[in-house]
Amino acid sequence: MKLKKQILEVNQLKTLIHNDWQEILAPEFAKAYYGQLHEFLKQEYQTQTIYPDMYHIFTAFEWTPFSQVRVVILGQDPYHNPNQGMGVSFSVRPGVRLPPSLQNIYKELQADLGIAPVQHGYLKKWADQGVLLLNSVLTVRQGAAFSHKGKGWEQLTDKAIEKLSERGGVVFILWGNAAKSKRPLIDESKNTVITGAHPSPFSANYGFFGSKPFSKTNAALAAFGEQPIDWQLPASVDNVEFPGA
Repeated sequence: MKLKKQILEVNQLKTLIHNDWQEILAPEFAKAYYGQLHEFLKQEYQTQTIYPDMYHIFTAFEWTPFSQVRVVILGQDPYHNPNQGMGVSFSVRPGVRLPPSLQNIYKELQADLGIAPVQHGYLKKWADQGVLLLNSVLTVRQGAAFSHKGKGWEQLTDKAIEKLSERGGVVFILWGNAAKSKRPLIDESKNTVITGAHPSPFSANYGFFGSKPFSKTNAALAAFGEQPIDWQLPASVDNVEFPGA
């Protein structure tokens, strides 16, 4: 009975974001490429272990409505190890060990703004202040980075970037070559782009450390007449329950 219920849920997988992103992205959900992506995901969720779970694919959009986005931190695809991928770039659930990339982000945050690292990786405080933690690809197979690359997600997330660019007044943080490839989508006459190496251990020493993205972001926000981001995360999130479907 449990298996039948799971299959039914996958077959009825619906695209619904509970804020103004739904209206922004609805035309994309109606296009042929998204229908093909939807069918692909139904098969993947039935036959593979996929992250995040199907109820958290759109968590980044849920956490930060379109009208509230002030900063975008663009990742490539979800963490692919157990318990990590949660539908938000670079963040992990409370209680999950910090991935190396996030550890390096915290190191740079301390070097840039003097903010000591916390022991968790739950970045919702940033999202609540208007930081959209968006991956270009929103799903991945367990243990197989980039396994859902080229299946259609890029078209959807490119549209999200374009719509934010059209609105203007957004700071886009692009770490690594995959994120930097999105720069042509951004109108830099009314937005700010901050680039650097990816915080991965393989590249952090080649242009991420010392890049000061957090202070640069707040300076750009000030130029837009916006309040700065308070990058200090709460010391503890032990009592936080990760929101479900």
